Amino acid sequence: IDEIEALSSIYGDDWCVVDEDEKIYCIKISDCLDQPKWTLCLQVILPPGYPTAEPPIYQLNAPWLRGQDYTKLANSLEEIYVQNLGESILYLWVEKIREVLVEKAQSSDPEPDIKKTTEEVDEDDGDDFLLDYQPIQEDPIKMLSCMTSESQEDEELPPIHHGNPITDRRSTFQAHLAPVVTTRQVKRVLEKLYENKKIASATHNIYAYRIYCEDKQTFLQDCEDDGETAAGGRLLHLMQILNVHNVLVVVSRWYGGILLGPDRFKHINNCARNVLVE
Repeated sequence: IDEIEALSSIYGDDWCVVDEDEKIYCIKISDCLDQPKWTLCLQVILPPGYPTAEPPIYQLNAPWLRGQDYTKLANSLEEIYVQNLGESILYLWVEKIREVLVEKAQSSDPEPDIKKTTEEVDEDDGDDFLLDYQPIQEDPIKMLSCMTSESQEDEELPPIHHGNPITDRRSTFQAHLAPVVTTRQVKRVLEKLYENKKIASATHNIYAYRIYCEDKQTFLQDCEDDGETAAGGRLLHLMQILNVHNVLVVVSRWYGGILLGPDRFKHINNCARNVLVE
């Protein structure tokens, strides 16, 4: 408890409690405070035997962290654990990661590729959910800015409803819903949600919206995977089947370190369906 309180005060807004009961925490680490070039999220689960008998269970989340980079950093963290058996090591881990990020920023490494990818890959994702739209590929909020007119700048923020979370094998899923009638409102709701540091620290924030345009008698709809491949399309497909309109649904997923395979899509859709029914 002392360690958690100390880390919370040291890292401030970069420290996030994902689940107090399960002792799941997330720390955002970057190479500098002003204009960070390299950023990484360290998610840790503290088991009952920590720190005396068990190491933290951890996940390193960064779009650029793959292959040798991941292995090298993971080895460094495990080395620190072995050298400090029985002691609290989260601070040492965070500062080691920061040291690696600073080194990368000072080296000639190219800028990180910010495209987010899923931790999980299914062999059978298939094309069952391909629909007649093009998912947003760039920053979703930036893209929506291009679609909204200046006359809508002062549009009211719709009420946001948060559904009950679902937890499976340490991954947690939670849906958020807001009634929307314009893309400007979609943008405002997303911005409001991302102001919540717990939601902002989620591994994925998948969303879809459907707006019925009365004058054209057509639907304005889109979705975003946020790195969880095919999840946005499946979410929009669910909304089409349920024939819902003038609504935005966002499902946050906090990855717990254990691969769920296709079950993750079931949880995403169940969260969404429950919040829509509510």
